[in-house]
Amino acid sequence: MGFYELTYLILPDLSEEEVKKISKDVGELIAQESGVLKKEAEPIKRKLGYPINKKAEAFLVSLDFELTPDKLEKLEKKLKSENKILRYLIFAKQSPEKIKKLFPREPRKSLERMPFAEVPSEKEAAKTSFGLSETKKIELKEIDKKIEEILKE
Repeated sequence: MGFYELTYLILPDLSEEEVKKISKDVGELIAQESGVLKKEAEPIKRKLGYPINKKAEAFLVSLDFELTPDKLEKLEKKLKSENKILRYLIFAKQSPEKIKKLFPREPRKSLERMPFAEVPSEKEAAKTSFGLSETKKIELKEIDKKIEEILKE
């Protein structure tokens, strides 16, 4: 059996009782295909990122279930035939038991913060970036002399 997650959107025009009935019917569809419902979230009304069938809101429902892969197509056909479901998405997941076997250690709850490095002053930054021990002003006459010496060679 494969482990799957189904997320679907229900029309926003329906009452909460009708929405709960539809989510119960979807659970029964999974049971009819000899699947096992593991976890189901309560329907929540959400604003959509873009309109679907001219609807700006929808009820969002998500559930986890186990089902054999060959019966997944039958479930999808039944979901497509339900006209009160705007969209749905089924994707394969790892079962929680398999994840615990792969990663037996608990994840860290929070990472320790690294201490901030001290920012060097402008003079210190100039020293390190140019290799100068100290900055000093050079007059144009000295620069001209150096250029003439280089050109003579």
